Amino acid sequence: MSELEQYSYDLRWNNNMAVVTITLVVYDYILQFENEVQFVWGRQLSVMAYLYLAVRYLGIFLAMLCALWGGLIYMPVSVSYPLVILIQWCFSAYFCLSEVILIWRLYVLYNQSKLLLYGLLGLFLPVVALYIGMDIFLYSRPSALSVQEIITPNFEYCATSFHMGPMPAIYASIPVMCFDIFLVVLAAAILVKHMKDRREIGMRPNAYVLMIVRYHIIYFVLNLATQIFMVLVWANLSIPVFSVIMTFSDTVPFIMVPRLIISIWDTHANIKCVYVSTTFEDCVCWTSPPRFEQYEMGSRAEWLQNQDE
Repeated sequence: MSELEQYSYDLRWNNNMAVVTITLVVYDYILQFENEVQFVWGRQLSVMAYLYLAVRYLGIFLAMLCALWGGLIYMPVSVSYPLVILIQWCFSAYFCLSEVILIWRLYVLYNQSKLLLYGLLGLFLPVVALYIGMDIFLYSRPSALSVQEIITPNFEYCATSFHMGPMPAIYASIPVMCFDIFLVVLAAAILVKHMKDRREIGMRPNAYVLMIVRYHIIYFVLNLATQIFMVLVWANLSIPVFSVIMTFSDTVPFIMVPRLIISIWDTHANIKCVYVSTTFEDCVCWTSPPRFEQYEMGSRAEWLQNQDE
């Protein structure tokens, strides 16, 4: 394959994946817009609503910017290089917001424990500092990353060039993954405690506790996959593999994170709850009020008595 044919091949992959990115993100936004109006704009904004708006619209902005940059819309090097840096810093901001969502969910699960909240935020600050340091070291220096402008008689586009190996990115991702694992362990611990407590009084586990812990695991898997893919882009990958990885990174986090938030609101709206728990604020309710728990315990005692007879 000649050099010109290789450039054309690369550009086709870039543009095809850009169209896929735009289509998926726009389609998801259209599907979720009605729920957003109902659960966000149609009521008083809460902490989780603000976090939802941040990840939703920062994600859309980033997805569109990633899709348009490169070849779909030609941009000269003087514009492309600052945009690449902006994209990387926004990616870090997005994943920091995702971590804040996990911390807030744990704060809710642990009965609004201020000690837990402040402790997790204190542990999270070094992670933020690490993101900032890596963005400066890996993406904001011309000696580490540059943009190459490719001009042919038929087309013009820009491509990034990495001048370092993947090891610094790998080392930087390890503390982030350790922090995510710690959050998952905390979520699993409260789930085990909750199931044990419910089993002792003869009740089923609360559906929303199960849902939030399940979403914690999904967040963890999503963050793990994204961290791995962000490291892989530093390797010398083929254009099809590189394009698929970037399409995943440019779509899946921006679709899944806000969708997981809004799905809890949607589930809550479609279940008739007798008692709304202040512990879970705007995201969930207890499906059984205290008096109903007593009724269930009484019914269970009656059932056991009948079994003995």
